[in-house]
Amino acid sequence: MKRLFVIGMILTSSAAFAQNDLLKELDQVQDSVVNYSAATFKGTRIINGHSVETVGKNNLDFIISHRFGAVNSGAQNFFGLDESQIRLALEYGLTDRLMIGVGRSSYQKTLDFFAKYRLLKQSTGARNMPVSVTLFASDAHNSTTSSTELPFYTIMQRQTYTFQALIARKFNDKLSLQLSPTVIHRNLAENQIDANTIYSLGMGGRYKLTKRTSFNVEYWYTPKTFAGTTQRDPRFTNTLSLGFDIETGGHVFQLHLTNSRGMIEKQFIGQTTGKWNNGDIFYGFNISRTFSFDKNRKRKSNAY
Repeated sequence: MKRLFVIGMILTSSAAFAQNDLLKELDQVQDSVVNYSAATFKGTRIINGHSVETVGKNNLDFIISHRFGAVNSGAQNFFGLDESQIRLALEYGLTDRLMIGVGRSSYQKTLDFFAKYRLLKQSTGARNMPVSVTLFASDAHNSTTSSTELPFYTIMQRQTYTFQALIARKFNDKLSLQLSPTVIHRNLAENQIDANTIYSLGMGGRYKLTKRTSFNVEYWYTPKTFAGTTQRDPRFTNTLSLGFDIETGGHVFQLHLTNSRGMIEKQFIGQTTGKWNNGDIFYGFNISRTFSFDKNRKRKSNAY
């Protein structure tokens, strides 16, 4: 009887030790897991400005953007819908962190090239990173005809460069916020009042309404003076935009109202003249479609 008791105690102790070792190993595995935040924003744009999101590796996004005329243009102009500016863009993911893009805008006949790099990803677990950070750089080329009001003497004078650090945090399944410190350098300013280099701060957010819809807001603050130097013509204003995103699988529809007709940084940050209180409100939309060129890999998901 004593032998059975001793054997039972030994087996029980061994099982307890084994269980403790197993729990310890599971804790170590959990401690080594990194959980990355997904879908901080639905697409690569909040409304006008870029978000921290990048296109997945070997994926191609085709984006069509429209801006109609001002709502205050009246019934004769169908409240702006008779007018239209368009931008077509292609964005390709070289890796899951690095993407490149090219776009052509009918507004000022501008051709733009850009690159985005996902420097940091918001995460918890073994690596706790409170925010996502993406770096952005672009070159915009104004191809309008040179005039007495805006003469271009060289190709370099037509270039405008933009540099941004996009910093975002997804607070929960519904709310995401982003700050976008921005520097824009124009080789040739619009007029003598404008500085060649201007500084701006973008603020944007997304609030998820349903599984496939969200409300977005975006504001770009550009002080008239910076470090004692006038940055831009007083007639230019800050841009405020309100948007509504609808995700339908392979497509993302972004509907919005904004006081800017421009669809790239040099335009909606440095050249906005519309004012909401005057009814200078432009209805617009972005439509994006993703194509995958890697059959052995699932398309990167920004699912809600």
